[in-house]
Amino acid sequence: MKTRLFLLATAAVAASGIAACSNNSGTMVSDANAAEKMTAADADAFVKRVNAEISELTHELARLSWIKATYITPDTEALEAMATERQLEFTSRIINETKQFQDLDLTGETARAIKLIKLGSTLPSPDDAAKRAELAEITTRMDSTYGRGRYCPDGEDSCLTLGELARTMATSRDADELKEAWAGWRTVSRPMRKDYQAFVELTNEGAQELGFANTGDLWRSGYDMDADAFEKETDRLWNQVKPLYDELHCYVRGKLGETYGSDIVPADGPIPAHLLGNMWSQTWGNIYDLVEPYQGVSNLDVTGALVAQGYDARRMFERAEEFFVSLGLPELPQTFWERSMIVKPRDRDVQCHASAWPIDGKEDVRIKMCTEVNEEDFATIYHELGHIYYFLLYKDLPPLFQAGAHDGFHEAIGDTIVLSMTPEYLQSIDLVGDVEKNDQAVINQQMKLALDKIAFLPFGKMVDQWRWDVFSGKTAPEDYNAAWWELRTKYQGIAPPVERSEADFDPGAKYHIPANTPYTRYFLSFILQFQFHKALCDAAGFEGPLHECSIYNSAEAGKRFAAMLELGQSKPWTVAMEQLTGSPDMDGSAIIDYFAPLIGWLKERNEGASCGW
Repeated sequence: MKTRLFLLATAAVAASGIAACSNNSGTMVSDANAAEKMTAADADAFVKRVNAEISELTHELARLSWIKATYITPDTEALEAMATERQLEFTSRIINETKQFQDLDLTGETARAIKLIKLGSTLPSPDDAAKRAELAEITTRMDSTYGRGRYCPDGEDSCLTLGELARTMATSRDADELKEAWAGWRTVSRPMRKDYQAFVELTNEGAQELGFANTGDLWRSGYDMDADAFEKETDRLWNQVKPLYDELHCYVRGKLGETYGSDIVPADGPIPAHLLGNMWSQTWGNIYDLVEPYQGVSNLDVTGALVAQGYDARRMFERAEEFFVSLGLPELPQTFWERSMIVKPRDRDVQCHASAWPIDGKEDVRIKMCTEVNEEDFATIYHELGHIYYFLLYKDLPPLFQAGAHDGFHEAIGDTIVLSMTPEYLQSIDLVGDVEKNDQAVINQQMKLALDKIAFLPFGKMVDQWRWDVFSGKTAPEDYNAAWWELRTKYQGIAPPVERSEADFDPGAKYHIPANTPYTRYFLSFILQFQFHKALCDAAGFEGPLHECSIYNSAEAGKRFAAMLELGQSKPWTVAMEQLTGSPDMDGSAIIDYFAPLIGWLKERNEGASCGW
């Protein structure tokens, strides 16, 4: 997935440590008898002090991280590492302070705030200065290794960036060229392996000091349910949508076999990972031309229109902003335009992975993105602005509540809007001409979307499944790569195109592994966005097939959406869910409803084929 959410939730918690470690006189309050003296009023005061200090300290860390991401040098790396070390120290300190309130019968906002402090860190560190420093250095080094990554097949003069390799993966139809690009990028991640093993050991130690079995147990506990129940919930959601993925996989494998031959694509086995148009085989939209159900029907050339009409990055962002404003949401702050990085600078290394940043928890919101004028980046902008509007709508909450209802919510907001980028919407903004309306056009449109939305689901599920198994010890360090491919084959039905060994570290070739960004949020967001879309279409009064709905210009849908976004993380996610959808449960049935035409078509097309792997 192209997007990274930079919420700085852990930084907010960490930064609060300065205030929470001392009383107003500057003396420490965490002495041995403190727990006996604490009252509910003390807990209220503690949370108030924490919230009072977060903004300034988070702002400092956010700016340092922004500078490192947009200007990668040894100096900016060192500055971020020092800031990260301070963050880890503050996080450890403030979480320890919450222990003095653990026996109190707390309710309301104070109880929730203290719970979120305990669960707020995705990077738990040991309560040891040397180990915190080591962890900070490791995380910065892995992130920078990825950001500076190049594949140099014939020496320094032949180096290729991830962006260049990704374009090859998207556009080439030469199996050997694709294989080289695929394998070449994975040379970048090999040096991370030793660092990642140390990272796991250190974060597990930090998680255990907080009372969790391991880091994965901590991550899964952040969803207003216990860790085991959450893992079962993700399994339930996956099983709801798996039948659709299985049909899509069967059809795509058959079409790829027609293109590349059965000696490369087996008729009844996993699909070779380099043939799916994406460096990580996570979305398959780039091979639409190879699997298009009806040749040339409803071929909406959005990229061509953007280029022909002289769009640049700024104009693409302005067009996306106009959609949100049409729902009754505010215009973006002027500082957004002044401080964002929306094109790749020519003179320096930057982290191009698209991301949204809440720098100060107020109006200073930014996007970092190396925008290119094409349909994919156009949709990515709408996605990123979803994060930005979430930041802006919950900015008046106490800092500890400035986050998504759960992390999947944050990722789903912009993609919910993307579902409203229907052919009719694109026509209304003059990016496509006359829109064909017939059964063949519907199937083509749904296939194009399914290659991204449905193809992604098992990848979104398995990335953290791998990490959970690593953190728990189920997967030992000597089995990192083998376990990665076992899960990729199990869930996605894909296989590596060249032999892999434990000299490789293929998980590290995916940004979110070295960047320590939990990934289940994306799986959940791909479920939630269809559920949200259905609820907003109902609010807009839309009548008709769900795939034809766009909420563009619907003030009522915007009002309903904003009411949920304003809650931030102040309530359990089930409350936010019920407010928008009428149900407290996550549910994949809206996906089945949305893709009903394609499901029927795929079943007919796959009849008699050997599906599965």
